[in-house]
Formats: sequence, C-alpha cells, structure tokens
Amino acid sequence: MSGPLLVVDAPFVLYRSFFGLPETIRSSDGQPRNALLGACNLLLRVAAETSPRAVITCFGAEQAPYRVALHGGYHAQRPPMPDALADQWSLAPGLFASFGWQPRDAGELEADDLLGALARAEAAAGGETLILTGDRDLYQCVDDRTRVLYLRQGSAGFETVDEAEVRRRYGVSPALVPDFIALRGDPSDGLPGAPGIGAKTAAALLARHGSLEALLGDVASDDCGERPRIAAILREHSPALRRYREIATLVPLAVERPRDAQTDLRAAAAAAAALGMGNLAGRLESAVSVADLRMR
Repeated sequence: MSGPLLVVDAPFVLYRSFFGLPETIRSSDGQPRNALLGACNLLLRVAAETSPRAVITCFGAEQAPYRVALHGGYHAQRPPMPDALADQWSLAPGLFASFGWQPRDAGELEADDLLGALARAEAAAGGETLILTGDRDLYQCVDDRTRVLYLRQGSAGFETVDEAEVRRRYGVSPALVPDFIALRGDPSDGLPGAPGIGAKTAAALLARHGSLEALLGDVASDDCGERPRIAAILREHSPALRRYREIATLVPLAVERPRDAQTDLRAAAAAAAALGMGNLAGRLESAVSVADLRMR
C-alpha cells in the first residue's frame, strides 16, 4: 500500500469525543458510548480524506513518572477521568483493532512519546507520517516527512501543520518547540515557564540566541545584550527552565515500523454490534454492502 502512516493521539481523541458528544449516546443495554462513537466517526472521516497505508492508535500513561519527578506540578491540575469515560477507554483498543487500526501502548511513557517515535521510524524507512492530535507539543515532530493534523476546538475538521505553519504560529522552527514551551510555559501541562516571558518574547529570545541552552549560557554574562530584568529572570530560573524543556521533549523510543493494514469495515461492524452500538454497526454494514456492489 502507498500513502502516509496515520498515527493517532488516542487519549486526546477519546477525551474530545467524550466531552463533545452527549452522554445520552448509549449502547442497547444503557452503557455510555459517546467517546467510542465520536472517536470512530472521526478516524473514519480522517482515513477517508488521507488514504493512509495504516492507522496506529497510540495510548500511554496520563503522565510519565519521570516528568512528574522533574516538576511536581506536571498535569497536577487535571481532574480524574470520569467513570463514564474510563469504561469506554478500556474498550477502545479492542474496538479500534477490529477496524484494522493497530493499537500501541507506550507503557509508563505517554502517547506523545510513541507518536513521535513512530514518525521517526516511518521517516527512516522513507515514508511520511500524519499525526492526528490537538496537542501542540507534537509540533516538534514536524519536518519534511511528518505533518500534524491539528484538531480544531469546537469544529469537526483539522488543520494541516507543516514546518512553515509551525514557524508562523510560534515564530520558531519545530526543533525549538520544547525550548519555546519551556520559556513561555504550558498551562495545560502545568508548566509555568519563565515569569513575565510570553510567546513573542520567547520566540525573539530563541531567534537571537539559537536555543534555550545557548540563551542560558549567554545570560550568565553581564554583556549578554538582553535587558537586565529578563537576564536576571533567566539566570534565577535556569535550572527550572532546563527541567521544563526536558519535560516538553519527546522521549526517543525505539519502535518497529508498522505493517500496512486496510480498514476492515465488516469486522468493525460485528465489533460495534457486540458493544450494543447498533447505529454504527448498521452504517458500517451498509458501507460494506455498497463496496461489494461496486466490485461486482
């Protein structure tokens, strides 16, 4: 098969679907199914638009222990997973697998780490990757063989983010996204950044000095060329900023390149029916029937 590898931030997609669709979407025996239905509908739509050679749904820890050890506030403000989502979460890998979408788990690391690792493996083999996510941390993966399909808030669509778009949005290259996050901070992850330094200042500092490490080395000198107040902040917070950058940087996992796999609507229809998702099963069965007629 030709086409890009589609790697999916499954935690983001499930959370997005759970909060985006009403909990009145339930199975025939009354169990919540909104997250599963929304996730399947989204992945079917994206797969139809992108024609991937395979779809990989990536799971992982809510927060990697080593990241929490680096900064105790990492993900600290996130509420616990709702019970109605937890029940669906446990069913998601099996349902995804029935479609021929290959679930993978990062273990104690996070789905983001696995997404980046799969993109690197695909690039090394000469392929291209599309990363489906709503997490801008993944912008660091973008290069000439990897793009992010960024899920828009409050919309059914996505935006394709390439290297030029990362530079337009952040003012830095993809490789400097972790440095940028460390300086600016990331409230969604509980990273405070450098006090008083916003996105524009962070991008300007990195443009002048080349990297966070070079910046911190330069401000150790009195003639660094930066305003005294900013230089003092950076000197005072340099250990924390290095930790934030380490947290924001994806772990370079060693992974195998995924095999090609077509979406199997017939098997998915049977799996959906077994989960009491009759409407989804019916739509999938109808799609199979139409495909069969076209092949005759």
